Amino acid sequence: MGMSASGARLKVRKYPTFSSLEEERLYRKQHLAAAYRVFAMRGFDEGVAGHISVRDPILEDHFWLNPLSTHFSQIKVSDLILVNEEGQVVEGDQPINAAAFAIHSAVHRRRPDVHAACHAHSVYGKAWSVFGRELDMYTQDSLRFFRSHGVYKHFGGVVLEGDEGERIADALGDGKAAILQNHGILTVGQTVDEAAFWFLSLDKTCQAQLLIDAAAAGSGNKPKIISDVEAAESYKQVGTPEKGWLAFQGYYDEVLAKTGGDFLK
Repeated sequence: MGMSASGARLKVRKYPTFSSLEEERLYRKQHLAAAYRVFAMRGFDEGVAGHISVRDPILEDHFWLNPLSTHFSQIKVSDLILVNEEGQVVEGDQPINAAAFAIHSAVHRRRPDVHAACHAHSVYGKAWSVFGRELDMYTQDSLRFFRSHGVYKHFGGVVLEGDEGERIADALGDGKAAILQNHGILTVGQTVDEAAFWFLSLDKTCQAQLLIDAAAAGSGNKPKIISDVEAAESYKQVGTPEKGWLAFQGYYDEVLAKTGGDFLK
């Protein structure tokens, strides 16, 4: 479906190419700031809890995070904090969330293919997390996480120690998401756009599962689970990094229009 009826090639948005690493750094920071704004618009903020990171394309063992006490809805490119693998602030004048460093440093170190990670205490994500189990493949949207999410079946308190971050990275494995028992959800991606969209989708998938399970318990009807064969085939259409990046672009456009590009400053 890449051509119109007249034979003209249709324009499909793709991750851009860059003339320099500095240009790519700016792009990543702009989309990181946008992701924070999108999270704020959807109520994924709660005090100083929650964080999104993106790997720096020049200093690849460094990543960008939000300052500790700036609300997601106010974050701009100029607010972002660059930290090294020791958790030291390299660029910026505010502290970061210690839990953010413990989680994100372990994920970025263990997964060189991952350039971004999202974690927040979204309502449906943390509600589903208390069951300490994977999602069932009930809906087409849940197939984005088919055999691509894990569960950290432990609550170790507020994540401040490096070992706890390592255990969360273990639960994530080579997948795109982890459900952190009694805590919330975590998603990762090759781009911050991808990771942010997986988070949006995972929270909604948790909501759908909670509704389905509650309805099933009340009615006595048993939900039908999508077969592994169908799930694996559909995953190719809805669960790849390219699909995740593309799906986020509408959200980026929305926040750009609503803020007049304020987050780009």
